[in-house]
Amino acid sequence: MFTGIVQALGTVCGTESRDGDLVIEIEAQSLGDVVIDVGDSVAVNGVCLTAVRQLDQKLLFDVSRETLSCTRLGKLAPGSQVNLELAMRAQDRFGGHLVSGHVDGLAILIAREASARSTQMSFRAPAVVAPFIAEKGSVTIDGVSLTLNRVIDVDAGVEFELNLVPHTLTVTTLGALQVGQAVHLEVDMVARYLKRLQDYNQ
Repeated sequence: MFTGIVQALGTVCGTESRDGDLVIEIEAQSLGDVVIDVGDSVAVNGVCLTAVRQLDQKLLFDVSRETLSCTRLGKLAPGSQVNLELAMRAQDRFGGHLVSGHVDGLAILIAREASARSTQMSFRAPAVVAPFIAEKGSVTIDGVSLTLNRVIDVDAGVEFELNLVPHTLTVTTLGALQVGQAVHLEVDMVARYLKRLQDYNQ
């Protein structure tokens, strides 16, 4: 379980295909002296992955074929930066919202403009996630917990606007995001279960 508060930026050192799966090596120097044991969960751009090896300040992760099919992790190139968050501990401060690291789909950045000192970003997502997107609700974009300011249902799905403060733009990969790029989207966990309960009772 995660909170959507990015703890560090990592750098992809390399990737290797293994029987249809992928191994990703990430340098996580900015995590400092944090010890990550084999089997620990780490959110990489919002995707929950299991650490299979730690060597100095480099981490290795196995990425399954299923995860590759619904995320952009397979498109990461050496030198790419990624958002990192360690799994939440019971005694940690809960600063964002409940995040599972299970990506619901991809959203596309369709507009970006300055708004005072912040940056307003607009995204378009597929219709399948539209029921879970609500104004003043929460979403996770590439592992970053954000609040929805405006939601518009459109023929192609749903569009929504977010405001990112300078700190978020600096300490996450979202500051470099360009129009047309895709991001991992995870909807609010509570909304997901409420929708399932509603569908089951009908």
